[in-house]
Amino acid sequence: MQTRFTLAQLADPQVAESERILRACVHCGFCTATCPTYVLGGDELDSPRGRIYLIKDMLEHDRLPSRDVVKHIDRCLSCLSCMTTCPSGVHYMHLVDHARARIEAAEVRPWRDQALRSLLARVLPANRRLRRALAAARLARPLAPILAPLLAAIGLEALAAMLRLAPRGADPGRRGAHPGRRVVAALGPRRGRVVLMTGCVSPVIRPAINEAAVAVLTRHGIEVVLPNGQGCCGALVHHLGRDQEALAAARLNIDAWTAEIAAGGLDAIVITASGCGTTVKDYGFMLRGDSAYAAKAARVAALAADICEYLAGLDLSPVDESGGLTIAYQAPCSLQHGQKITRQPKELLCKMGFVVKDVPEGHLCCGSAGTYNILQPDIARRLRERKVGNIEKLAPDAIAAGNIGCITQIAAGTAIPVVHTVELIDWATGGRKPEALTGAR
Repeated sequence: MQTRFTLAQLADPQVAESERILRACVHCGFCTATCPTYVLGGDELDSPRGRIYLIKDMLEHDRLPSRDVVKHIDRCLSCLSCMTTCPSGVHYMHLVDHARARIEAAEVRPWRDQALRSLLARVLPANRRLRRALAAARLARPLAPILAPLLAAIGLEALAAMLRLAPRGADPGRRGAHPGRRVVAALGPRRGRVVLMTGCVSPVIRPAINEAAVAVLTRHGIEVVLPNGQGCCGALVHHLGRDQEALAAARLNIDAWTAEIAAGGLDAIVITASGCGTTVKDYGFMLRGDSAYAAKAARVAALAADICEYLAGLDLSPVDESGGLTIAYQAPCSLQHGQKITRQPKELLCKMGFVVKDVPEGHLCCGSAGTYNILQPDIARRLRERKVGNIEKLAPDAIAAGNIGCITQIAAGTAIPVVHTVELIDWATGGRKPEALTGAR
């Protein structure tokens, strides 16, 4: 793609990087076939190619984001399916992240939208605030059939979406909250030492995921450290265009993990939420211009590993007759497109004795995408219905996914149990049966 940036514009490292990405695009349109929003609506501006043109125009002319730019960039899920499809290697993720930051800095959204985005940025990454919000949602959920339509009718679709998405029976108590540093010793001879990133949403919505990860790791000789000071990876605010908050979160984690590297060395920083994993693996890029953190960020990013990516390197053996269940494996976009991890989760489940089925149109997003299912509830609902429809054709006993957002989104649209892949692996290697499967055969 031909660009016309001035030398003064290219002096900005962010603009220079975006210009390099733009020039790699050859207009081929392969991305349109795998973009969820384009597949749904057929609007060129709701495709990666269309958004690239909008971003190019905004950046080249250094103008305020237009209403169209904001609308179509906000509709992007950042599922990164386009990056898997692109034959030219266009790094769309970094380009759309830059566009989001420009839009957010321009403050061109209506005050109500800005207030909602600020609320999400304050509540979701903070365990304590999220617990309180979920406690309120749990009380209001029985009234959801009445409240949700009323909220939508007065223009509060996002609040209606949050109410519908509140996990059934979720009890945002203290389970899964472990203040201070903890070290969980390996069972038997120690074969490795890892940090487990606990994250912000998983410990509140489904603490059993991290518990299963700790159990299966320690059962196979891996010492697990839960450091003091680690927190949200920064992905939620990063995708809201709030770059400084995202970088601050990244630095806190880097400090916590660097201390553990110095204290006893680490084989990996293991992450159970693939959305977080994609962001942590990008820390080196995000902090490349920070002289105090660039080297540390690159080191941390190199150690980051999805839980299934790490477990694939261990000698796991099923010890329980927990297999035989038919599992529909839904690969999170952040795992299959963001981290290019497609084989290990399915191979592990098969090794554990489960019958694994690929979901038709598995490359298309379920509509979760961080805060997307709150900010764009209509598109998210349509994507979930499409995803659930494809899954239910398989008639599985359960659905497995490797990201808490996908689990929450899909579970809101089906009665089939939805579990994290590591919960099944833990069960099959001697751990407890996932709570969601207590009613399954």
